[in-house]
Amino acid sequence: MISFQPKAQDFRIVSILLFVSFAASNCNDHEKYRGSKDDPEQSSGDQAAREDIDGMVWIPGGRFSQGALAIDTHALDHEKPAHEVEVDGFYMDVHEVTNAQFSKFVEETGYVTVAERKVDWEELKEQLPEGIPKPHDSVLKPGSMTFMKCHSTPLGLQDYSQWWNWTAGANWKHPKGPDSTILGLENHPVVQVAYEDALAYCKWAGRRLPTEAEWEYAARGNQNDNVFFWGNEASDLKNFANTWEGEFPVRNTLEDGFERSAPVRSYAPNAFGLYDMAGNVWEWTSDWYSTDYYQNLKEKGPAKNPKGPKTAFNPSTPNAKEKIIKGGSFLCHASYCASYRISSRMATTPDSSLEHLGFRTVTTVNMRKDKKQKN
Repeated sequence: MISFQPKAQDFRIVSILLFVSFAASNCNDHEKYRGSKDDPEQSSGDQAAREDIDGMVWIPGGRFSQGALAIDTHALDHEKPAHEVEVDGFYMDVHEVTNAQFSKFVEETGYVTVAERKVDWEELKEQLPEGIPKPHDSVLKPGSMTFMKCHSTPLGLQDYSQWWNWTAGANWKHPKGPDSTILGLENHPVVQVAYEDALAYCKWAGRRLPTEAEWEYAARGNQNDNVFFWGNEASDLKNFANTWEGEFPVRNTLEDGFERSAPVRSYAPNAFGLYDMAGNVWEWTSDWYSTDYYQNLKEKGPAKNPKGPKTAFNPSTPNAKEKIIKGGSFLCHASYCASYRISSRMATTPDSSLEHLGFRTVTTVNMRKDKKQKN
């Protein structure tokens, strides 16, 4: 059983607060969008117009139960209640966007990611409780959050500052800090990308981020009674996903072959042919996070192509607006974060960039048609 799983907030903010106060951050009328068959962003369009797209898989539309199954003993409250959702067909990247793919985007556009830019205190303080003093300029340097193993068993798993570090100079080219590199990691998922960075890549590629419903439907792969995409046996985890083996966050036994990220396609795909829909790195979705969203969906009945709540709401982080991330990562472990389950969901602010957070893209038949017409 999971004894604790923090509600993710902006790790950038948490780290700065730690520098200032040397204290860990507290971890622990939103209408749903109801799409229609005429929605050009969602409709699968004329199936006869479908085409093969290199590096993408066609996900046929269908209906499923979003949220935790009754048999899921690790399910958290915000994964409940389960509710009926229908999505139109769409294309999805067969795996996460890689360092090689993101490098091509940056080379062609000159794009600079959020983690490479100077921290804007005026913007940052809007997300913090009133009265927080401005940190020293040495803290407000471009950087991001990096993971560090603990030397001994931590005093509980509630305070994640014990294994997360704010590292100046950490970004997508230097995911573990300024002395690290992505040379030799071209086929690994790109990480240290904020929501804005993922959107910029999508615009360049003529695609978009998946909704939470699309992501979960694709991960489930029509396996309606499964907690995990491979079945219901957690003992099979090391054969299907890159997660943490051993004692988290002290010792990783590497039973699955990797301590940090793994090359894409390192494990078997799910029933739709998608890789890494559990573990390796978390993935951005386009949905805002709201603690009451699933209950609203349940009360209003089956939803067609839902796009998430209109606004974000999390009483644990009232000053921060958060986006849903899905899939879990190489840091997931049953004692702390069993988020390799299909229904797992976490949230973080759009300006967050993390060593275990990446993304993949989707597109639709109609989006492809529009792109061709514009060209």
